Amino acid sequence: MSENCPNDSIAGYVEPPEVKLTAPCVSDITTTWLVVAKNRRVNRDWEALVLRCPENCRRCYEDLSTAPTTRQPGRVFPLRGKVYKGAWEYEVTKGDRVFYVPHEEQFKVVVYYAGEHAKPAPTP
Repeated sequence: MSENCPNDSIAGYVEPPEVKLTAPCVSDITTTWLVVAKNRRVNRDWEALVLRCPENCRRCYEDLSTAPTTRQPGRVFPLRGKVYKGAWEYEVTKGDRVFYVPHEEQFKVVVYYAGEHAKPAPTP
């Protein structure tokens, strides 16, 4: 441990509560909402998803950063049930999903899961 930072031993293990979600190659969208990942692990999973299906992820990122609470039947919808209060699901591909919570008062979207379709849906 160094004298300047007494918590060096745990600093490498602590993940920040939120990190800016890595944007896929988007050049012409005007973002209104800040899109963040819940933590670095979620951002890594998102980056892997972008590598698998870049065009679908570009569309997803565009939708999340401009209108995350706009329903798209079969693709974008709020989850039901008490444990999912405020959570939404975005179908990126047939087998991949992004789960997120929009915070309308802050114009911020927190992505808490990105990857293969999990059943049951992960909780925020």
